[in-house]
Amino acid sequence: MMDRRVYLLTIVSFVVGMSELIVGGLLDLISSDLGVSLGETGLLITVFSLVFAIAAPILLTLTSRMERKRLTLISLFVFFLGNMIAVLSTTFSVLLLARIISAVSGSLIVVLCVTIASNIVTEKYRARAIGVVFMGISASLVLGIPIGLMLGNAFGWQAPFIMIAVLTLFSAIGVHFFMGEIAPKPPIPIGVQLRTLKNRKILFTQLTSFLFLAGHLTLYGYLTPFLKMTLGLDGTWVSIVYLIFGVAAVVGGGLGGMLADRFGTKPTILSVIIVFGLSIFAIPYTTFALPLFLIVMIIWSMLSWAITPAIQGYLIESSPETSDIQQGLNNSALHFGIAFGSLVGGIVIESASVEQNATVGGLFIILALGTAVISMAKAKSSSISFFRNSEVSK
Repeated sequence: MMDRRVYLLTIVSFVVGMSELIVGGLLDLISSDLGVSLGETGLLITVFSLVFAIAAPILLTLTSRMERKRLTLISLFVFFLGNMIAVLSTTFSVLLLARIISAVSGSLIVVLCVTIASNIVTEKYRARAIGVVFMGISASLVLGIPIGLMLGNAFGWQAPFIMIAVLTLFSAIGVHFFMGEIAPKPPIPIGVQLRTLKNRKILFTQLTSFLFLAGHLTLYGYLTPFLKMTLGLDGTWVSIVYLIFGVAAVVGGGLGGMLADRFGTKPTILSVIIVFGLSIFAIPYTTFALPLFLIVMIIWSMLSWAITPAIQGYLIESSPETSDIQQGLNNSALHFGIAFGSLVGGIVIESASVEQNATVGGLFIILALGTAVISMAKAKSSSISFFRNSEVSK
C-alpha cells in the first residue's frame, strides 16, 4: 500500500499550484482596481510562470545540503508571506513583487513535494507516487481560475489570495506533524540535465509541451475578457463556464492517460494536438450561440490536459534512464509555455483584440504538431549512446 503522506504532499502541491493561474479569472477586476490595462495585468501570470520555471532547478541546487522537511516548511512560510503581500497590495508593482516571491518559493515547494514523495515510498510505488503529486499540480492549474473567479466576484480580487494563504498555513501544519526528517540527496547538476536535450527526440518532445501550452494560454489566460466581450456574459455565467472548463479538463487528464495506455503514446499525442488545434481555431466562430460554444469549449478543455500523461509516458519510453530528469524538464517546459502564451495573449489584446487570441494560439498548436512529428520521425540518437559517450569522455 502506498504511503498516505503522498496525499498530503499532493494537497500541498495543489495549494501552491493554484496560485499560478488563479489571477486569470480576476484580470478585469485587478485591471480596473489598480488602474492598469488588461495586457499589463496578464504579466501577473507571465512573470509568475517564468520565475516558476527558472527558479526550481537553481534553488534545488543551492539548497542541496538542507534537510528536506525543514526546507519545505521555510518555503511554505515564504510562500505564505508572498500571498499576504498580494492581499495588502495597493499598487500593481507591489502585487507583481508578491507574485515573484510566491513563484520563487512555490517552485521549490512543488519540486520538494515530488522528490519527497519518491523518497518516502518503496521503489514499487515510486512512479505512482510522482504521478499522484503531478495530478495535484495539474488539477490546481485547471481549477485555480474557477475558484479564484467565484471568490473574486463575491468578495473582491484579494479573496483568493487570502484563501491560498490560509490553506498554506494548514499545509505547513500538516507537514510539521506528519512528515519525518528527510536527508537531502545530491541533486543532478543543471548542466547534466540540459545535456540530455542533445537527444533530438527528447528536445522536440519538450518543445511540443512548450508550444502546446503557449498556444493554450494565449486564449485561456484571457478567457474572462473573451467571454465578456464576445458572448456578453456576466460574472455569474463566466464562473459557470470556468467550472465546466475545469471539470472537463480534469476528466481530460484521466482520458489522456487511458488513451495513451490503449493506443500508445505517439498516436495519442498526434491526435490530441490535431483535434485540440481544430477546436481552438473554431472557438471564435461559435460565439453566436452559447450551446455550440460550450460544446466546442468542452472538447478544447478536455484535450488541454489530455496531452500531458501521453507526453510524460513518451518521455519515459524514449529515455527510461533519464526519466526523472525529463519529468523535471517537462515541468519547466510547461511553465515556460504558460509564461510565453500569457505574454503573447497580452500583446494580442493590446495591439488587436481578444477575438484574435484563439487564432494566434492555434498557430502555436500547428508548430507543436510539427515538433511532435519531428520528434517521432527523427528518433535515431538514443540517450543510452549519449550516456555511453559521456562515460567514455570521462
